Amino acid sequence: MIRQLQNAGPTLKIILGAMLVIICASMAITLIPGGISSSLGIGAPPAGVLATIGDQTVTVPEVQREARNMIRQQFPRGGPQASMLLPYFSTQAAQQLINEKALVAEAHRIGLRVSDEELREELQHGQLGAMLFPDGKFVGQEEYENFVQRNDLTVPQFEELEKNFILIRKLRALVSTSAFVGDAQVRDEFNHRNTKVKFEYAVFTQSDILKGLHPTDEELKAFYERSKANYNNSIPEKRQIKYVVIDSSKMAAATTVTDQDLQAYYDQHREEYRVPEQVKVSHILIKTPLPAPGAKQDDKAIADARAKAEEVLKEVKAGGDFAKLAERNSDDPGSAKNGGDLGWIGRGRTVPEFEKAAFSLGKGQTSDLVKSNYGFHIIRVEDKQSAHLKTLAEVKSEIEEKVKQQKTAHATEAAANALLGQARNDGFDKATAAKGQTAITTEFFSRTDNLPGLAANPQFMDAVFNEAEKAPPDMVQVPQGYVVFQLVAVKPPATPTFEEIRPRVESEFKNERAGFLLQQKTQELSDRAKAGHDLKKAAKDLGATIKTSDLVAPDGQVPDIGSMANASAIFALKPGEISGPITAGGNGVVAQLLDKEAPTDQDFAAKKDEIRQKLVEDKQNDLFGLFVANLRKDMENSHRLKVNQEEMKNLTRQSGQEGS
Repeated sequence: MIRQLQNAGPTLKIILGAMLVIICASMAITLIPGGISSSLGIGAPPAGVLATIGDQTVTVPEVQREARNMIRQQFPRGGPQASMLLPYFSTQAAQQLINEKALVAEAHRIGLRVSDEELREELQHGQLGAMLFPDGKFVGQEEYENFVQRNDLTVPQFEELEKNFILIRKLRALVSTSAFVGDAQVRDEFNHRNTKVKFEYAVFTQSDILKGLHPTDEELKAFYERSKANYNNSIPEKRQIKYVVIDSSKMAAATTVTDQDLQAYYDQHREEYRVPEQVKVSHILIKTPLPAPGAKQDDKAIADARAKAEEVLKEVKAGGDFAKLAERNSDDPGSAKNGGDLGWIGRGRTVPEFEKAAFSLGKGQTSDLVKSNYGFHIIRVEDKQSAHLKTLAEVKSEIEEKVKQQKTAHATEAAANALLGQARNDGFDKATAAKGQTAITTEFFSRTDNLPGLAANPQFMDAVFNEAEKAPPDMVQVPQGYVVFQLVAVKPPATPTFEEIRPRVESEFKNERAGFLLQQKTQELSDRAKAGHDLKKAAKDLGATIKTSDLVAPDGQVPDIGSMANASAIFALKPGEISGPITAGGNGVVAQLLDKEAPTDQDFAAKKDEIRQKLVEDKQNDLFGLFVANLRKDMENSHRLKVNQEEMKNLTRQSGQEGS
């Protein structure tokens, strides 16, 4: 598809951005009643298939791939938390994929389809144009395919996903068209967002209460015994190892690249250095409208576009500045700002009409009008390059770096394997001494500790902590190269004694006690203030601090309260009324309303359309979420949706093991 789509028209923006749409939509549809666990096991799908939806399947590899993509989005740098959350993401990915395919199946059932024209229009106006078409220039078929592969997809899978996303958007639009929000609801929401209040408030801070707490050893020991279940095995497992780092940077310093190495690599990779026939082109596009599905083309609009294009062509032929004419007239925003420059293009990367004209022109020549699905093009060839093979001299510096990296990698791996083999035969200490290596013997460490000469590496720690006691030496690849190690000893998880964690016990006891006292004192303050209709006196009697707020809106901030979302009950008070106890940011608060300022009709008139739109979107999300819940339930009851419960258990179990 991408080969057919690059042209001299508007900057193409391909595919993957639509994935964000379905991910956002899934927030409303993954947590649906029943979910996977409610699916019946009648005629369960075969091994390797997690679910069947009509004639569609959700396979285990698909779910694993999607889970990895989710983790990469959430944790670009990886880390232990990413591995630990893999079971959760696997479940979320399974739910999302099942929902997507259920929606696609339903869209097909009611007759919704996606035409090639609709796909082409979507790809033109997608969210990845800046990545794949920087400045309007296609990055090339190879880079496009690499981009797709980085998302663990093939090009056909990638483009099929895009069609499915369009289908789901169509279905969502159909379902949510009935969303309606009345004027009264808009006004209520506006008032809720924009009413301001001013109030007095009395504050007890938990930090002040903590200062007055001095628990005895007896109280702390009793708390420790009562909470002992929370401390079971809270001292993590620790291990001790011997290890040697085979550092690839040291290997690189001793690695040389010969002319024979370069020639051999060049001979083996000649196809990579073939340069196809290319032309460097600029263009001006006068766009014609794409007809809606099933509608006739707009002949008048096409005639108007042709007339404009002919006028621009006359100016070009008369010696006009092509770049300036492109900037003023071209409907391709990506190239117009660069004077129409599209850069170098090869065969098979534009629509046929554009390609035929561009490759038939000589250097410096300008075409007549060229008609394509996108409109009328005026093409100028800036330069041409025939197909040829780059010489070794041209690519020597590039090849030299690659060959050195390869030779270094092979040498590092070979050295590590040699040390490992000898360590398994002769013992770790003899092998390291024979190889002239200095082994490091660690103290006991936990998974989260860093070891000398090694950056934080969850994969290495996984290998060490999964190693069986008395196992032979082992080897793990790390960013620096390889680590050859042997497990020396294991300290299993342990429950600390009271003396070992007395500071933690004291802190937790005091926090629990302070929270209880804070709640108790704030309730007493509210009761006294209401009984005497006097917040100031009650606060003085109980030692609370009295403050006065400014006029503040629901999204405002107030000292010692923080966000007014923590104290929304104040907005329900009438002037003079005293609130119940409010817990806000670790403090206890009682408030008395002084003033309430409602927003004006003029403010409402300025904001009502924005608020209505937000409420409609919320209602559309609710409608679609309800639709998906009912669709899943109906499909499960009719056995159109079947889930392989055993594969689901295996998936989460394997994920958990990977993350351990």
